[in-house]
Amino acid sequence: MTTRIKIILGTTLVILLSAISSCSSDDDRSSTPPLATRIQTQEDLTEYFEKIIETQEIAGFAVSIVQGNNIDYKASFGFENVETQRHFNNQTVINIASLSKSFVGAATAKAIEQGHFTLDTPINDILPTRIVNLANPDAVIRVRHLVTHTSGIVDDQSTYIKANYFVLPNQDMSTTGAMILTDALELEVMNPVPLDEYLAEYFLEDGALYGDSNFIAIEPGEVWSYSNVATALMGFVIESATKEDFATYVATYILSPLQMNNTTFNVTEVNQQQWATPYLDKNTPLPFYGNHGYPEGSIHTTNDDLANYLLDMTNGIKGQSNTLFETAFYELLFTPQLDAGIVPDDFAENHGLYWYKKGNNWVHGGNSLGVSSHMEIKTDGNLGFFVIANMDATFSDNTYKWEAVLQLIKEGVQEYIQHK
Repeated sequence: MTTRIKIILGTTLVILLSAISSCSSDDDRSSTPPLATRIQTQEDLTEYFEKIIETQEIAGFAVSIVQGNNIDYKASFGFENVETQRHFNNQTVINIASLSKSFVGAATAKAIEQGHFTLDTPINDILPTRIVNLANPDAVIRVRHLVTHTSGIVDDQSTYIKANYFVLPNQDMSTTGAMILTDALELEVMNPVPLDEYLAEYFLEDGALYGDSNFIAIEPGEVWSYSNVATALMGFVIESATKEDFATYVATYILSPLQMNNTTFNVTEVNQQQWATPYLDKNTPLPFYGNHGYPEGSIHTTNDDLANYLLDMTNGIKGQSNTLFETAFYELLFTPQLDAGIVPDDFAENHGLYWYKKGNNWVHGGNSLGVSSHMEIKTDGNLGFFVIANMDATFSDNTYKWEAVLQLIKEGVQEYIQHK
């Protein structure tokens, strides 16, 4: 999830959790943060990041930096599990939340290269059942509208969390974190349902979630409204066009070529012994969970694997990779698709295929229950970095805590780069 969904989750969870005082630890006051000065070597940067762990309310995180054609820096800090003191490492598996949407973008580019559809193909020409915007029944929703959040499909704040999230079976349900998810948020303990069944609840007339609240009265392409449900639908569009399970399609055409062997969209495939525990705060672990609408935010990956992805994206922007597709389709990923002014100024300037453009950077981030992520790539492809963390930014006042930590990490990366 990105900044847009922080607002949606934040509003919902403040209401649900206002009476739960146990959400915050007793020692959540941060010490003086480190200053990003005189960071000239990898050792200096590592020392700086270690001070972030010491002074901030964060369990663990990992960072990779790409410069030129190389992975210049890759390291992990803190704990993947505070209770067992298991250290966060470059093989730790973590959910990267809405940064997963960039993989939906890559899968879209691949399906276009293979001739399954174009950005201008109406989705109802692909889907087995027609989808109608109840607020504008004559609207023609095209692929480009889904990948730029301009389809008119929106997330219903009153149902999205409960309908989409679930707690995996065989977790310790006696913990405070588990009770928050099942009692306050009313999440069920269950296995994931198939993507088409999840989406049917939203878009078929007999679906439990079918209704006007899933849409807004716009012409597609004219109004931006960040939508997780629409991204899950894009996954199903690809599934319908290719006749292949979306998670399998991504594994075959995106993950495997990049040797991302410990990465998956399928939450049931994750090795829980290597999985970073999500944290509400450093004293409140959450149970492992998943998303029925998994394309929108359920890639589970490692620092090692995601660094391969970052390197390929930077090389692709420069026209120096054909690992995933030909140069034209890397260009498609990172080409602004919208007219100026459609994306809100406080969010970004424009959209590629899920990637959004802010100044001289292509960016995507993510926040879900107990995890956060952020990736930036210079528009010339010569520099990129990401951070993945088992730190929450969705509950109550955790958003500003994550933003403060992310800013510290950015400052460290920038100082390091300036002295390279």
